[in-house]
Formats: sequence, structure tokens, C-alpha cells
Amino acid sequence: QVQLVESGGGSVQAGGSLNLSCAASGITNRNCMGWFRQVPGKEREGVAAFYPAGDSTSYAFYADSVKGRFTIAQDNAPNTVYLHMNSLKPEDTAMYYCAARLLPCTTENWSNPDPFRAWGQGTQVTVSS
Repeated sequence: QVQLVESGGGSVQAGGSLNLSCAASGITNRNCMGWFRQVPGKEREGVAAFYPAGDSTSYAFYADSVKGRFTIAQDNAPNTVYLHMNSLKPEDTAMYYCAARLLPCTTENWSNPDPFRAWGQGTQVTVSS
């Protein structure tokens, strides 16, 4: 059974940085791991995803709104997925969720939350102007 626990959220001023962590258990080294965010009244939005395809090949995917500012990374020992967030903007304010899926992530499908079967409880990120 996959279990995901996020940490690292908080409140920062615009331009600041936060580092989110997702401690994962029950995943394999072939799971696609994603970070999503959601604000009340809006749909859950894909922020970034990391897919270790094997043979030392991995892929990282980012929403256009965070490219160049956010970085996703995975550490296999222990199983932790990170989201390093720099140059934060007020529009980045949301609840951030870590998620895992068994199927590979591709450029076309990584941001769709439906195939992700395991979710963490979320961690709040608030960016003030």
C-alpha cells in the first residue's frame, strides 16, 4: 500500500523560496511521482512530475506557470520526492499534494490527476505580496 506524507509548506513573501518534501512508502522505482496544487473552487492543477524510466534515464515535467522556478527531484534512499520552489508568486498560493501513479508519465498525460491513485494529505503554501 502506497503512503505519501508531505511536509515543508508555510508562508513566505513573494520572491521567497520553499522546499516541499514527500515521504513515500510502498512505491517502486518505476512510479511516476507528481505534485499537484488546488485552491478552493478550482480544479486540481498539475505542477510537476518525475518519472524514472530506468537505465539512469528520468524525465521531469513542469507546468508552464512554474518552469524555471520550480524543480522536482527524487531521492531513492529513502524514497522522498522534493519540490524546490523559488521566486514564489502570490498565485502559487494553494494546497500542494504529492501523488503517485503506476503507469508511466508522458508529456501528454502527466498533469492529469485522475490516473494518480495515491495521494498525500496536502501541505499549504501561502505567498503574500
